[in-house]
Amino acid sequence: MDVEPARFRQLLGRFATGVTVITAIDAAGAPAGMTASSFTSVSLEPPLISVCIEHSADMYRTLEQADAFAVNILSADQEALSRRFAEQETGRFSGVGFHRTESGAIVLEGILAHLECEKFAAYPAGDHTIYLARVIGGATEEGQPLLYYRGGYAGLARG
Repeated sequence: MDVEPARFRQLLGRFATGVTVITAIDAAGAPAGMTASSFTSVSLEPPLISVCIEHSADMYRTLEQADAFAVNILSADQEALSRRFAEQETGRFSGVGFHRTESGAIVLEGILAHLECEKFAAYPAGDHTIYLARVIGGATEEGQPLLYYRGGYAGLARG
């Protein structure tokens, strides 16, 4: 017997996660993006990561056709950006600073790090698809991460 969805959400809420925005080019050639906290490293050799995307999300359709995407790791002062890309609305990139890398990845301004990824495999998993991707590039900056914990945003406290 499965745990109830509300209880499952409550249990997982006790696990703090970093906050990312996944970006890619959609079928029309426009930038697409969404906030995702279900991101993790998978393998060092080869360098693989995973991200889980809900089937009802616009980004799911984008990643189904895209060969590549970027993972933008948000900094502590980017809660508003996270909220913006979490909404199901058009025009998420309006007024948002970003640039394209040599590989074509869409990188948001002011982030803590980004990973440039080539889609490696996709696995259906309930109401999501797990995308594995090979990391082919990226860059880091100094700063603190934006965290998500118990249904809200949090910062990293150092003692």
